Amino acid sequence: MTLRDLVACSLAPPGRRRSAALRRLLTAGPDGTPGPIRIPLDRFLTGLCGTEDAAILARRLRSDADAALAHARASGLGAIAWTDERYPARLRTIPDPPPVLWLRGGGALPGCTRTVAVVGSRAASAYGLSVARQLGHDLARAGIVVVSGLARGCDAAAHRGALEAGGPTIGVVGCGADVVYPREHAALYDEVAAAGGVVSELPPGTPPLPIHFPLRNRLISGLAAAVVIVEASERSGSLITASCALEQGREVMAVPGNVLTDRHTGCHDLLRDGAGLVQSARDVLEALGWAAAGALARPGGPAEKQGTAAGAPDPAGILGHLSPGDEVDLEALAARSGLKPPDLLAELTRLELAGAVERAPGGRFVRSGR
Repeated sequence: MTLRDLVACSLAPPGRRRSAALRRLLTAGPDGTPGPIRIPLDRFLTGLCGTEDAAILARRLRSDADAALAHARASGLGAIAWTDERYPARLRTIPDPPPVLWLRGGGALPGCTRTVAVVGSRAASAYGLSVARQLGHDLARAGIVVVSGLARGCDAAAHRGALEAGGPTIGVVGCGADVVYPREHAALYDEVAAAGGVVSELPPGTPPLPIHFPLRNRLISGLAAAVVIVEASERSGSLITASCALEQGREVMAVPGNVLTDRHTGCHDLLRDGAGLVQSARDVLEALGWAAAGALARPGGPAEKQGTAAGAPDPAGILGHLSPGDEVDLEALAARSGLKPPDLLAELTRLELAGAVERAPGGRFVRSGR
């Protein structure tokens, strides 16, 4: 089957019938794992919509495929079909693998076997952002490819942590790989594309519609050996990724959080149901039986690359009373430090400008995890 025909297959309307028709394109290889076979597009479409409509649909989809490939060339995107040896082997094993992956960058995608997904809330707390960034950093430093969804919150923090460690990271998006969403992540997209790759099953130019994101979550888990949920409320979209991971036979792990808020209810439910407990990247590596390629930071310790935060002068010793993820209000911090609130606030403002402290919701302060 040609790349053009496989692109046409990918453009067929999604749903159970398409998934079943796609699975019929796979057969067991000599080692017992699924492998691609060559089959005419018309035959695939006959299984999808019946003999009468297959020829008409094939002409339309081939025309759309030509347009998608032309758009990809103009946008600098690559395409990997499942007949390509560069197609990720782990992704072949999921129930509905995409016939084609569209790539921006994509250098880390072929052969990525030591891969872990780190996902969490878009409206993350300072604690969630700090943990996601630390996990991304430490996993990448240990030689693991970090996968996430390039969304706001925990996803972006995990990517940034991996980038700070100099490791590859892969972003799986719910739009075309040439479409930046959210817009403020334009620079992050560039960095992820250069270090690992931005990946989508959707053709170039596809806008970020709500229906696309649950579909892309199965690819995040499908690329990974394990999925770590950092912060998730009871109705968090991250739980869709966890559900996909369970269906695909992946390891599901979760980070515990504050029981006095509902931000971590989803994670605690997962832990109660048997998900692996994650306090550090070491827990993930041990659960998967992987040795670290490099040294890991101590659990709860700051990432090695701290930027200005690490070297910020702190004559009042305020940073000693804060840690990444520990949100403290002004009154409590005054009691810890012994400083009067006006003097303390002045010092906190100076540390905030230096990048050593961040403001959290509710008038609280937290030591920067950057």
